[in-house]
Amino acid sequence: MRFAKAHGLGNDFILVERASWPPEAGPWARRLCDRHEGVGGDGVLVYAVEGGRVHMRLVNADGSDAELSGNGVRCLAAWAVSRGLVPARHVVETTPGPRPVEVESLGGGRYRVATDLGPAILDSRAIPVRLDPPRDRVVDHPLQVAGETVLVTATSLGNPHCAVFMESPPDDERLARLGPALESHPFFPRKTNVEFVTPSSREEIRVRFWERGVGYTRASGTGSASAAVATIIKGLADRKVRVVCDGGVLEVEWPEGGNVHQVGEVEVLFEGEWLAAGAR
Repeated sequence: MRFAKAHGLGNDFILVERASWPPEAGPWARRLCDRHEGVGGDGVLVYAVEGGRVHMRLVNADGSDAELSGNGVRCLAAWAVSRGLVPARHVVETTPGPRPVEVESLGGGRYRVATDLGPAILDSRAIPVRLDPPRDRVVDHPLQVAGETVLVTATSLGNPHCAVFMESPPDDERLARLGPALESHPFFPRKTNVEFVTPSSREEIRVRFWERGVGYTRASGTGSASAAVATIIKGLADRKVRVVCDGGVLEVEWPEGGNVHQVGEVEVLFEGEWLAAGAR
């Protein structure tokens, strides 16, 4: 099995061609993503290039399927361009739909990638969350988690997210306590990605992430975009926001009535051949 490795601000992925991927995806993904006995990664991007478009399936480090990863889209787009498989402007086909990208080479395996992440989904039924009656927006909804009450603002970019606003970023202990409790809370029927958001100004927010099926990660593409959307609908930021993650900075813009756009760097690290006998 041939593979490539890439990351977006420390959110790292293993890229494997669909023709090489076994039918039982979960065990293989867990093995490859293991940081001691595998390649190491937050997920596997199973891809195929057909008709000038890149098709992407995301399998999380825990073996579960996920709808979308913004950093994953950028990593796969950059790698496909680096191998001459597609032009700089192309489309990555994901489970929620097509995501147009534009890739710029920065040299040394580094790329700057602009992505159209599609519309922000705010309706409670479409995110989805369990609310009766449904609402067109879910802002500062109280939930009991890990012995405390937190206010969540729920959104989706084709995958579910919730933002928790804090005066300062949570330390590792609080993140590891609240993150999994929110991820698996019954309020979220498909579980959720979690963003802990601290607005710095109307142009910048600081965010830490707990990803569904992964755990703590240094950055998240859709998480950064969803955190920006949540900050905007709460009236705490302008339509163009710098999102400062543990791993670096992503730029997010959400024009009035338009799609969510994101720009950020990725790095294509190496390629290799998986020789192990199989999954465990």
